[in-house]
Amino acid sequence: MSWLAIDASGGHAGLAVVGEDGATRHKIFAPLRPGLIETLPVLLAEAVRGGGITHVAVTTGPGSFTGLRTSIALAQGYAAAAGLPLWGIGVAPAYHVPFPQLHHPLWVAVRARRGRVFLLRDGVAEAFADEDLPLPRTLIALAGDAANDAASRLAARGADVLLTNAKSIDPVWVAKAAMVQRAAGLAPAPAQPLYVDPPEAKLPAAGLRPAPV
Repeated sequence: MSWLAIDASGGHAGLAVVGEDGATRHKIFAPLRPGLIETLPVLLAEAVRGGGITHVAVTTGPGSFTGLRTSIALAQGYAAAAGLPLWGIGVAPAYHVPFPQLHHPLWVAVRARRGRVFLLRDGVAEAFADEDLPLPRTLIALAGDAANDAASRLAARGADVLLTNAKSIDPVWVAKAAMVQRAAGLAPAPAQPLYVDPPEAKLPAAGLRPAPV
């Protein structure tokens, strides 16, 4: 019995197969661009070649629009075809996995566009300009690809910050986060992308094309 886990929320994509005992049986990373749509299915086929996959887990975000859409669609397709349960795992629960004994709140700072940061804290994801990050009321730990910059800015304003070494998600963490949820008796969370910002896509000025006849 093994878990297939996929993450493409950050600067690269990762895929892992993790046994029920927590042992990593397969793990590989790939660049997010170019060619993720073509590369990720090949990596998945290689990972599941040995069989024994019983659950699928995928990161739902927030993060890269292209990475999330690609990895979630692939996870949904594989789980549906194989008749397996699919667990959607947010970025914050994944980052909590390597710190089971952490006694301080963990804030996750993810780099967004236009000089902003997606900040995940207390189960809420919000976007802030770099200079507008909220000051914590107590000692916090920081993780994520924007953690270094966020820690520097907060410390300069007098905040008490513990900087962790978790800058990107290991797909093994995604599998283990899903295991924790299952052990707690929770049902699989829907694998739908989490967007902090509304979509920027706009309808064509002339409207949509008519449906094919």
